[in-house]
Amino acid sequence: MAEPSATRTALVTGAAGQDGSYLLERLLADGWRVHALVRQGDVPRPAAPGAPGELVVSRVDLRDGPALARTVAASGAELVVNLGGVSSVARSWQDPVEVAEASGSAVAHLLAGVTELERGGVPVRVVQASSAEVFGSPQQVPQDEATPLAPTSPYGAAKAFAHHLVQAHRARGGFGVNVVLYNHESPRRPTSFVTRKITAGAAAVAAGRAEHLVLGSLDVARDWGWAPDYVDALLRAGLHDEPGDYVVATGTAHTVAEFAAAALARVGVQDWRATVRTDPSLVRPVDAPVLVGDASRARRVLGWRPTVDFDELVGRMVDHDVELLRRSPA
Repeated sequence: MAEPSATRTALVTGAAGQDGSYLLERLLADGWRVHALVRQGDVPRPAAPGAPGELVVSRVDLRDGPALARTVAASGAELVVNLGGVSSVARSWQDPVEVAEASGSAVAHLLAGVTELERGGVPVRVVQASSAEVFGSPQQVPQDEATPLAPTSPYGAAKAFAHHLVQAHRARGGFGVNVVLYNHESPRRPTSFVTRKITAGAAAVAAGRAEHLVLGSLDVARDWGWAPDYVDALLRAGLHDEPGDYVVATGTAHTVAEFAAAALARVGVQDWRATVRTDPSLVRPVDAPVLVGDASRARRVLGWRPTVDFDELVGRMVDHDVELLRRSPA
């Protein structure tokens, strides 16, 4: 694996999000100069005190393709990691055009900027944060890099388009990597996501501020991992000697019901069924019942391993939300 130095430059889109914040911390701690692309109004998390890297923040709407391409071309970045775009499957059903532009077409413009950089003599490594949603409702369980892309949501379709664009970039000689990230969580996940909704809700129940958790389908199963582990995989893939595609997952699926049960157990509620209510309006139009990944290639080629198991992941999120409530007025 190539080693970063203080003179290397990276560009990260979606730098204010969960994954972007963890990646910025890693890169800045390792001495990179980082161009952080964020939406208007977003602010990246500050670097840890003493981090030797340099942070440059640019506000770019990913739907403004020409502006995105210009920003990439002007950055001088040797490593481009695309974490930007619409991150919610549910939201993609509400505005499929927005997700197509921000999560799909934006990658074409990003790659155009990369091409300009390369014409100027800068070799660029491109890492695309792909998603398990590109597989849709697969017949194969678990899924790996050979599983056909067959998305069943606007979000998955946009991600699949971007996935293919990166593969085309690689086919013509560019360094392009798709890292197919399965669900990955942390306390930095917004409460609009079901996992954080559950952990924040469990904290509220424990504090006497709520009686119930209201959720959609309890039977949907996902392969949930720890977000910093998955950011580590992104960086390993981008700095590896050869480009390729990688599935990054724990290999174990848990249902929403199991997630809720684990969260409530963390705060001392053992009878989770008495606390959880379901609302059919929260069920997505099409939702893959089981998505679980086979990360054998990432383990073998990149030396990547998950470090936090399911129960500890849920526990860390719940503990964070309990502390947030403890510090906030009722």
